[in-house]
Amino acid sequence: MVVRKRARRVVIPLVLYGISAGVVGYFVHHAHTGPRGLEAKQRYKIQAYQIGQELEALKSERSDWERRIALLRSDQIDRDLLEERARVTLGRVHRNDLVIIMAQ
Repeated sequence: MVVRKRARRVVIPLVLYGISAGVVGYFVHHAHTGPRGLEAKQRYKIQAYQIGQELEALKSERSDWERRIALLRSDQIDRDLLEERARVTLGRVHRNDLVIIMAQ
């Protein structure tokens, strides 16, 4: 009887500590590797940085297009740009031009 009481006094806290350690371990594991954990946060940061870089590239491309469109819309059209667009549209080149065909 005395041995049982001692065993219960030792085993019951060990079981409770083991269960609580398991529960804490479960939550720590999922806080680190889960869909909203630390690893996912790093992936989201990397993805946000890449999207930000792409946004900056698109903004610079847009400003370039806006500048070129402004040259076409003004009262005095830029002759070089007009000639370039006419050649592209008509598919013609001047006989002194060098044509380099590049695959897109």
